[in-house]
Amino acid sequence: MSVQIVVGAQWGDEGKGKIVDLLSERVDAVARYQGGANAGHTVVIGDRKYIFHLIPSGILHPNVLCVIGNGVVFDPEAFEKELAILRDLAIPYENRIVISAQAHVIMPYHKWMDAAREKMVGFHIGTTGRGIGPAYVDKYDRVGIRVLDLLSPEALERKLKLNAQLKGPWLREWKLNLEELLEKFTAIGERLRPFVGNTSRILNDLITRGKNLLLEGAQGALLDVDFGTYPFVTSSNPTSGGACTGLGIGPTKIDRVLGVTKAYSTRVGDGPFPTEFKDQMGEKIRRLGGEFGATTGRPRRCGWLDLVALRYAVQVNGIDSLAITKLDVLDALETIQVAVAYECRGKRVEDFPLSEDEWTRCRPIYEEIPGWREETGRCRKFDDLPEKAKAYLERIARTVGAKIELISVGPDRNATIWVEERQ
Repeated sequence: MSVQIVVGAQWGDEGKGKIVDLLSERVDAVARYQGGANAGHTVVIGDRKYIFHLIPSGILHPNVLCVIGNGVVFDPEAFEKELAILRDLAIPYENRIVISAQAHVIMPYHKWMDAAREKMVGFHIGTTGRGIGPAYVDKYDRVGIRVLDLLSPEALERKLKLNAQLKGPWLREWKLNLEELLEKFTAIGERLRPFVGNTSRILNDLITRGKNLLLEGAQGALLDVDFGTYPFVTSSNPTSGGACTGLGIGPTKIDRVLGVTKAYSTRVGDGPFPTEFKDQMGEKIRRLGGEFGATTGRPRRCGWLDLVALRYAVQVNGIDSLAITKLDVLDALETIQVAVAYECRGKRVEDFPLSEDEWTRCRPIYEEIPGWREETGRCRKFDDLPEKAKAYLERIARTVGAKIELISVGPDRNATIWVEERQ
């Protein structure tokens, strides 16, 4: 039996979709523990690309149970669109997807509020506008609508009326139609009924029976609402601790944590990014790496790998090992830089800053590493890699204190190097 958490170790978009897909070959269930349809996990198999926003990437493996946990804010309309895609692709999902009855629901007014708030002066965060933040606000304000409420027209009507009363000033312009919403989401609830269950009980039962579980988060550790670059963060806990509260699994059941990081850094939206390219290198890496958001299509900001931030992510997540993605994107570079510390107020700082004020004053201190100028995309064993690429990877592992478990050298499933041969 093994329970493993896969977390993003940067600002999201690290390539978790491919890694979860690879690891799903040997698990019985994959469970998503936080976030919502603002996440985009991409898996490439041959000439086909699959992008999932809510349904775990493990759905591509026919014997894997896919769980959407209570920590997720669930968008029923996005979910039904994904089901339609699975049907079109002839991917079987019957009796393979379970949605937590306790997951909170993203309602249409959450999306409207999200977009309206982004337009407010002094508040622009750069959200995806999918209602994630407002849905989490309702959850913690104890007025949220949960999946189980969609199965009870009486409960749904009562909660819709409460929200209409509380959000009157916000929703007056939007012209909330309670009757229309009640009818629409009652019908959605009936369609969802076969998928809804007690996911905490299901997952703990699987653990008791000695099954293998993979727990996946959305976004990345540096977007964590508690440990990220606040306030430019998501509204939940992508860090490994979020897996326990987001699924109802005790921490003593977790065996290991795998962190996923690119061989360089990217970020979507506003917020601190010390190693961001300020020249044409940003466009070059964006083009080579295809750095456009899977969910929004927005161009990603690109920069050198930040080992200070990565070491921090290893610390707060308890990461045992790393998956390094997009190593091949660096193949053509003559030299590569990595941030090993920051200069702040004239002093060398090796800790991750905690405030906006600190971030504005910090500048990266780089170490230059020779590039390998050789193609890695066809490598399938660690020994096949150029010596300078190995040195780069070993520098990362040594600095952040976590071993490297696998390396992705291309988007396809097969473009993967397992550092130690799997038994």
